[in-house]
Amino acid sequence: MVNIGELIHEKVAEKKLSVAWLAKRLNCSRTNVYKIFDRHTIDTGTLFRISVALEFDFFEILSHELQARIPPTALDKK
Repeated sequence: MVNIGELIHEKVAEKKLSVAWLAKRLNCSRTNVYKIFDRHTIDTGTLFRISVALEFDFFEILSHELQARIPPTALDKK
C-alpha cells in the first residue's frame, strides 16, 4: 500500500521546499506537517490542500494503486 505521508515528504524534498513553507501554505504548525509525513493514510480534504500547495496530484498515485488492486473484470462491470 502507498505510504502517502512518505510520498508527500519526498515531494517536498524533491521540490526543495521547507517544512515551514508547507506549514504556512496549509495554515498549520511545522509539528503538524511532520505528523503528516508519518501518516500512512490521510483525509481527502487535507490531501487536496497538499496537492494544490505542492502542485502535484497525489490522488492520481492512489488511483493507480487502486486500479492495480481491483481485478480487471470488476472494472469492466462499471
